Amino acid sequence: MFKKLFLLLLLVSNVFADNINVAFSPGGNGLELVLKAINSSTSSICMATYSFTSKPVAQALLNAKKRGVDVQIVSDKKSNGSKYTATKFLGNQGMDVRLNGKYPIMHNKFIVVDNKTVETGSFNYTKAAANKNAENVIVIWNNPVVASKYGAECKRLFNEATPY
Repeated sequence: MFKKLFLLLLLVSNVFADNINVAFSPGGNGLELVLKAINSSTSSICMATYSFTSKPVAQALLNAKKRGVDVQIVSDKKSNGSKYTATKFLGNQGMDVRLNGKYPIMHNKFIVVDNKTVETGSFNYTKAAANKNAENVIVIWNNPVVASKYGAECKRLFNEATPY
């Protein structure tokens, strides 16, 4: 009985381990994992950002939009409202971008891909996050239960925000 339970737990842990990737920055491929999640999209992306200045992330989102992916971005108003950021760049490209100023800080950093995959962690979508800061990224692949919770929060933040 114990042996069967142990083998079942081992099997379940391996299944979940195959659906989770982690990376760290600097030097640990954090940016690459974020881009992998974005580039995997086929139908939708909902992204919540605090600081967003990363050109590679902005370009990947623009490319997703050009592939026909429905992309929605909600960013912290104070971090993205006064200076030129990737949020403004994407808004100027006609993407569906909103600024949320309802909170002292809208400190979320996550992406929901195709309502089944979530990228999150401390990683701000910035050059400094990729090259200088100690940051972490986790992607939970093909987990609609987790994605639905993050997706609902992304939509809530997006819907209460002001269009760019």
